[in-house]
Amino acid sequence: MAHKRVKLDEEALSCSICLDLLKDPVVIPCGHSYCMSCIKSHWNREDEERIHSCPQCRKGFTSRPDLVKNIMLAEIVEELKNTGLQAAPADHCYAGPEDVACDVCTGRKLKAKKSCLVCLVSYCEKHMQPHYNVPQLKKHKLVEPSKNLEDNICSRHDEVMKIFCRTDQQSVCYLCCMDEHKGHETVSAAAERAEKQKELQESREQILQRVHDREGDVKLLQQEVSDFSRSADKTVEDSEKIFAELIRLIQKRSSDVKQQVRSQQKAEVSRAKECQEQLEQEITELKRKAAELEQLSHTEDHIHFLHNYRSLSALSESTHSSSIIIRPLRHFEGVTAAVSEVRDKLQNTLTQKWKRLTD
Repeated sequence: MAHKRVKLDEEALSCSICLDLLKDPVVIPCGHSYCMSCIKSHWNREDEERIHSCPQCRKGFTSRPDLVKNIMLAEIVEELKNTGLQAAPADHCYAGPEDVACDVCTGRKLKAKKSCLVCLVSYCEKHMQPHYNVPQLKKHKLVEPSKNLEDNICSRHDEVMKIFCRTDQQSVCYLCCMDEHKGHETVSAAAERAEKQKELQESREQILQRVHDREGDVKLLQQEVSDFSRSADKTVEDSEKIFAELIRLIQKRSSDVKQQVRSQQKAEVSRAKECQEQLEQEITELKRKAAELEQLSHTEDHIHFLHNYRSLSALSESTHSSSIIIRPLRHFEGVTAAVSEVRDKLQNTLTQKWKRLTD
């Protein structure tokens, strides 16, 4: 029978406690498998607390469960050792140029699942397990994978910066507080973050209010364009009716008036649209700014927050008026009146001339 090469999942064949291939694999009641020695050692430590649980799913057991050998896994692991096949994660599990890579992996690195603000190391799923299993590591602060962990280290003392100096407006370590920042006003980075978070929220609210105002201005402009266009159309219609009554006698004047009205209409509509485009550009920029502040407000890395807060929280002044001046709708009354006067005068003139001709 032909030998079949099977792509194996490394995680399924590894012990989540020692992170190596399973040795004497056993299965516990919840269904997870471990090296026999690893799970025994784990439960030996829990014997003191009289609690027995699964290191992966945390399911607890009232008494120490009996260990049952996982025959299928044992055969697969044995075949793996004999044939020299190597289990490998899928390609999408490896870190790409834009991903945060696991700092512990050797060779081709896996994507990091978490970053530790205490260890200042990023971990993949497997190498992160000790932070869930080891009591001392459980107290560490895990956040989403970050490429900026080095920003948390003091370049002078090589210590983690957990303090913010309000006097100099910079993050410092505890040794800095005893040295060049001695006597300065200092607080914890978390406290400063909380303070800046309030300011960030106020800035975001101001931006959203400005967005609301600008959207109102856009509606006013759109209404002005609509009203102006209706007024222009009516003026053209009235002018054409008047000139139609005079037939060819004033066709040239009719054409001149029509061209003048359309020219003014085009200029005014162009002005309004240009102003509208500028307002919409400002709205887009304000929304982008609000989104950046929103994203920054959710970061768990205090230092990354403080490093980026000043540049992102600055709110530029608007280059446009806070309100739009709407002109009266009597845009072309003068034109209509002038044309009507010409018609009347021409009609009177034609009537008088006609009477002379008919007499």
